[in-house]
Amino acid sequence: MPAHLLVTTTTPDRESGAKLAGSAVAAHLAATAQVTGPVASFFWHLGEQGEGEEWNVTFKTTDARYAELEAHIVEQHPWSKPEVTAVELTRGSADYLRWVETATSSDT
Repeated sequence: MPAHLLVTTTTPDRESGAKLAGSAVAAHLAATAQVTGPVASFFWHLGEQGEGEEWNVTFKTTDARYAELEAHIVEQHPWSKPEVTAVELTRGSADYLRWVETATSSDT
């Protein structure tokens, strides 16, 4: 059984998050994606502490599609070095996980 992943990134606004979510699903790199926010973000950047408003984008995919999804996010993202992280799902309903596999199949 392939590994199933939750992949996340953040964007500066809802529109750029929606564009990433829609294009990744259209390319079958993710079975689904959700855009949530805004969230308050606190960070270090260029040697200074900062804060701002961001939107979270969460993708559901398989390990087999991760590299392509990461490349897509990095290429399409409005920031030059975006956060892209993934965590493996250790459990999930069998029917849902099969759907993720089918929806992200390169044969789809």
